[in-house]
Amino acid sequence: MKNKLSQHFTLKKLYKFVLPAVIMLIFTSAYSMVDGFFVSNFVNKTAFAAVNIILPVVFGVGAIGFMTGTGGSALVAKTMGEGDMKKANEYFSMIVYVTLAAGVLFSVLGHCLIYPIAGFLGATGEMLDYCVVYGRILFFATPVFVLQYMFQSFFAVASKTKTGLAITLAAGFSNIILDALFMVVFKWGIAGAAIATAVSQIVGGVVPLVYFFSKNSSTLRLVKTKIFLKPLLKACANGSSELMTNISVSLIQLLYNFQLMRLAGEDGVAAYGTLIYVSYIFISIFLGYGIGSAPLFAYNEGAGNTDELKSLFKKSMATISSLGVVLLVVSIVFAKPMSMLFVGYDQALTDMTVHAFWLYSFCFLFNGINIFGSAFFTALNNGLVSAVISFLRTLFFQVVSVLVLPIFFGLDGIWVAVAVAEMLSLTVTLTFFVVYRKKYRYA
Repeated sequence: MKNKLSQHFTLKKLYKFVLPAVIMLIFTSAYSMVDGFFVSNFVNKTAFAAVNIILPVVFGVGAIGFMTGTGGSALVAKTMGEGDMKKANEYFSMIVYVTLAAGVLFSVLGHCLIYPIAGFLGATGEMLDYCVVYGRILFFATPVFVLQYMFQSFFAVASKTKTGLAITLAAGFSNIILDALFMVVFKWGIAGAAIATAVSQIVGGVVPLVYFFSKNSSTLRLVKTKIFLKPLLKACANGSSELMTNISVSLIQLLYNFQLMRLAGEDGVAAYGTLIYVSYIFISIFLGYGIGSAPLFAYNEGAGNTDELKSLFKKSMATISSLGVVLLVVSIVFAKPMSMLFVGYDQALTDMTVHAFWLYSFCFLFNGINIFGSAFFTALNNGLVSAVISFLRTLFFQVVSVLVLPIFFGLDGIWVAVAVAEMLSLTVTLTFFVVYRKKYRYA
């Protein structure tokens, strides 16, 4: 059976191939958005702020799945390109088992440490209680949550993106339905939101596990394996950029919350939470494209198909650049209705959020290329370059921006900090594209 990754990808075929991964990432990111909507509208804004404070911690742990998924899928896809399917399945199985074990470990740690973590982040009184309830329930589902993130990458490698999409849609809709049931009908409050999300993560993590264990038409299968230490370390190092990205995003959100509590109080945190929910959806488009296209770059690099590499790179850059412009326009035009969806019950808070949207949205012009650049070099098994791009983009430039810009521009400095950091990161990404074009022969 001919591997689907080996075919020539026209623009139409490329979009068809990556679209399921994009939709998967959108629905996965929508978990927090759905919880935020129901918590804000059916509990109160204190609970909404609590969700915004504790989610970065939970998502930071979930980044383990991104690391093993992106780094591991690049390794497996390259091994497939080299023609060794037996070894590819052994690598795949090893990565799944190691990821599951790591998820169990962090589930226990998170459950035990959630109270001091929430207190350290500034939560007190009622907000602290909300953080602990929400966080403990989500940490219970951490083992399957990290698997869910990891399998998103491997469905693309297995050329089963439609299957992955179907599972993600089932998980996403279960979250929406259960949120409405638990919070609106049963009135379980913030605990209901957390339980709904945990159940949806179980669907998204366990079903793929059963699928790859069972007999199926996929090119990948979970088999008996062992620890291949060198490949495992290489996969983790290669995927470290994605780990860095997600951990950095979580740390940066915590820093933003600290600054916003100082400058605007609880309303500032609520407004920022709305920005982040919408931003998750928009950025998921770029992340999904990166995850969906990465196996194509990895396979063709392993097979030495430089003409296909050049074609894919050119198409990808044009696509990502165009999407950036579209998302900027959408964000500006729909700033008010998106804000009212979460905080429409408070006019002053709505006005603050709309103003923040107009400033924040310029980041979409730049971050797509930066996200793609990191995923691209991960696919080429150059984890160092990918990690440098991620570190500068998600941590260094943003820390500097969010600490320095408010000194001169006050609250507006926080809203534009992401755009400034992404613009600075773009210069780094483009420089790496130029420097490595001859080594990998993609341009």
